[in-house]
Amino acid sequence: MLFTLIAFAIALGVLVTFHELGHYWVARLCGVRVLRFSVGFGKVLARRTDKHGTEWALSAIPLGGYVKMLDDAPEAATPSEAAQAFNQKTLGQRSAIVMAGPFANLVLAALLYTLLNLMGTNEPSAVLAPPAHSTVAAEAGLQGGDHILAVNDQPVKSWSEVRWQLLDAITSGGEATLTVEGESGIQRERTLRFEAGQVEPEGSDPMAEAGLALAAPRPIVRGVNAGRPGAQAGLREGDIILSIGELQQPSAQAFIKRIQDHAGKTVAVTVMREGAPFALSVAPKPEVDADGREVGRIGVMLGADFPMVTVRYGLFDSAIRGVSRTIDTVWLSLKMMGRMVIGDISLRNVSGPVTIADYAGQTARIGLAAYIGFLALISVSIGVLNLLPIPMLDGGHLMYYAVEAIRGKPVPDKWRETGQRVGLGLLVALMGLAFFNDFSRLFS
Repeated sequence: MLFTLIAFAIALGVLVTFHELGHYWVARLCGVRVLRFSVGFGKVLARRTDKHGTEWALSAIPLGGYVKMLDDAPEAATPSEAAQAFNQKTLGQRSAIVMAGPFANLVLAALLYTLLNLMGTNEPSAVLAPPAHSTVAAEAGLQGGDHILAVNDQPVKSWSEVRWQLLDAITSGGEATLTVEGESGIQRERTLRFEAGQVEPEGSDPMAEAGLALAAPRPIVRGVNAGRPGAQAGLREGDIILSIGELQQPSAQAFIKRIQDHAGKTVAVTVMREGAPFALSVAPKPEVDADGREVGRIGVMLGADFPMVTVRYGLFDSAIRGVSRTIDTVWLSLKMMGRMVIGDISLRNVSGPVTIADYAGQTARIGLAAYIGFLALISVSIGVLNLLPIPMLDGGHLMYYAVEAIRGKPVPDKWRETGQRVGLGLLVALMGLAFFNDFSRLFS
């Protein structure tokens, strides 16, 4: 729990502070006086004032930060001091300052995705399992062992890249063309046609429903106990199981069952060792399991041999892919919001702080790359959410400025007050829904 809370605090602190830095940087460029930039909320623990008169503060609650600007000049202010007030700036300058926060989040997401591409990740290769009958993949002519090389002419290296490229079509409906290489080495194209369906947070994987799944991993020997039948037969750590008896390409579960069923009998096993097949015979030792049944055991530990690939790009390609991934995520987020409004997607997909904290902890435990990917995704979400035309959000202020541009004068205070009340009501309702969904998942 503590680890999850720390991961969540770091994530929210970084993302919200970067958002506020966007407002700060553009405000300074436009000549607005910034009174305080606080990292965190609540009681100020440490502070210093720079030469521009901005107080930089570190506060007790590390869940983001805020920027306090000079909104209205005091009556005794000189003309130069009054010119530093936010409300004295042009419509374009005020719009730029407001827009800078969400834009900073999108820039941060692009930088994080770029960093991921530069770092490189070790991921499962996109080799397909045999698709189930009557699925989209089976109807398109895909076969087990097909290696996906490209989606809609976009080269892909790993299974996660395939999933990302197919995400829009598979959730919203549409077509996607896969370039695949079969086990014979022949390349061909297959077009998949998806129908839009309901997206539920606890629903089944839409990729699996379409018949698109990773090929089952081959069992690999991870450890051999000395003196046991496996060691006596010559099994070694790193051996990949190719067959047992007449069963070819067995799963780990199938291999274990064959061993258990052949207690006291000799069974032929073929393994891949140093790139070449190697045949041997093993005689499982009869033992009694917890249920009192006699089963065969050979004293080896099995693991999964997923074909893996290192996904890494150069600086230029990483930057291009980082920007492209950010734009695609923004567009997908907006589409999902639109489908949610018209009822195509369940409102149960709305998540709040509890779910975000849970994901922060989970990704941090998986590793740095997963946590960076999580930060990038949430940064996009913060940017998109703040651009929605809801009063009290940055997008609401931009909406007022758009009306001001059309009218040629600021929005009346009465309109703003009404908008604030409506916006507050919408945000309270949204947060209530998010918390309800969070706790429903937590206790279900």
